[in-house]
Amino acid sequence: MYQRLVGRLIYLSHTRPNIAFIVSLDNQFMHKPKEAHLQVALRIVQYLKGTPRRGILFKRNKNVNLKAYTDVDYAGSVVDRKSTIRYCTFLCGNLVT
Repeated sequence: MYQRLVGRLIYLSHTRPNIAFIVSLDNQFMHKPKEAHLQVALRIVQYLKGTPRRGILFKRNKNVNLKAYTDVDYAGSVVDRKSTIRYCTFLCGNLVT
């Protein structure tokens, strides 16, 4: 039940970016979930039911324009040699991620 619910929440997070972070956080426990993780997923569903008019509306359009830009800096930090990855995605000229 937990895996199916989180899978559906991941799908919903594409049009509801305000839940993307908490869904990805809850998704980390997919392989060994506990009762608390199910309660978090159910709380997200409860939040979604309380805010039905929020989200991104995708209108039917033949000219959907999707652009993504990335930047990677491998071992850019001299101190810890960690990589930095940046990205942004634009849908019809509007920043989505």
